[in-house]
Amino acid sequence: MSTAAPALTPTTRALAWCLHLLIIGLLVLAAGRAVADDRPHAGSIVAVAVACGLAYAIGPLLPRIRRSRRAAAWWLAAVGAVWLVLLGLSPDAIWVAFPLYFLQLHLLPRRAGLAAVIVTAVAAVAGFGAHTGSFTPATVIGPALGAAVAVGVVWGYQALYRESEQRRQLIEELTATRADLARAEHTAGVLAERERLAREIHDTLAQGLSSIQLLLRAAERALPGRPGAASGHVDAARQVAVDNLAEARRFVAALTPPTLEGTTLAGALERLCTTTSARHRLTARFHLVGDPVSLPTAHEVALLRIAQSTVANTVRHAQATTAEITLSHLGDRIVLHVVDDGRGFDPDHLPAPDVDGGGFGLAAMRARMAALGGTLAVASAPGHGTAVTAELPLTPPTRTEPEGRP
Repeated sequence: MSTAAPALTPTTRALAWCLHLLIIGLLVLAAGRAVADDRPHAGSIVAVAVACGLAYAIGPLLPRIRRSRRAAAWWLAAVGAVWLVLLGLSPDAIWVAFPLYFLQLHLLPRRAGLAAVIVTAVAAVAGFGAHTGSFTPATVIGPALGAAVAVGVVWGYQALYRESEQRRQLIEELTATRADLARAEHTAGVLAERERLAREIHDTLAQGLSSIQLLLRAAERALPGRPGAASGHVDAARQVAVDNLAEARRFVAALTPPTLEGTTLAGALERLCTTTSARHRLTARFHLVGDPVSLPTAHEVALLRIAQSTVANTVRHAQATTAEITLSHLGDRIVLHVVDDGRGFDPDHLPAPDVDGGGFGLAAMRARMAALGGTLAVASAPGHGTAVTAELPLTPPTRTEPEGRP
């Protein structure tokens, strides 16, 4: 337990100055009345009052007394001893007991302060009774009531002070917690944005570069015997590079994919099938099921990216001859179905993703669906092709035309 007294605040400093003035005023009163009334031992009373004032003045001048309860106790004992001498000389010294109560309760521990107040009150009653030669109820009530008031005021103030400190600490903790929460949200936002960037780069730039690589290899194989075919492969690779450059520029600008600009998701998927069939040895066909509805941009981007990534994987790995892309509008949900007749694979025994070999596609697809509350299913087996199904809920579904429109 700390032995330091409570730190002074502007309010306690003001109260402390009032207490200083009260004690000095009461000592001056006791000395002045002794001189004015020409009491016996008037000189001694003045001398002891001055000594008591000097002893009291030492306290505010010594920082150690404010920092240490032990030092404060010794100082209060010295002031109390001089006060008892003054009380033995003059009955007017009884009034000094009241400010002493506040000092004892403020500077001493709770129990020690209460005990010191009781001892001071008893000494005041005994000293005043000795001077008057009688002990009446008024003699006891005055010091006792002053002690009770001092205890109530000081303990009440200390309770308010403790509550104020607890509230201050709580505010500091809340401020620190809010700062921690802000940092955590910032970190989560950074991680989410990194994940989004990784998915976008994988599904656009990385797939485009892979397609360019395949086309250039095909052009290399066609040379020198078939320069016309090689030129076609180079032209296709150049177009892929143009498309990826547009993707990169729009990606930096954080806008919708250029594939979706000025068209619908169905139109973008149909274009994907057309360009894939023209650039690679793969026949890709698009099918639309149900009445098209207006989709949120995030849904359109996610489904288009999944289709692009799935078709790119089919071109690179499946050795397929045909691929079917089906977009189904089923009222409260939309389903993208991509099927190929390639060599297939075992979904339960996929190689771990790595920087050189890739393998991030399925994880990125699942992350896209999870972020929008959808699901992704992959069905495949060696020698039996692959089917990828992405399903997103629509809540509520939006109609392209108002009901009742002619």
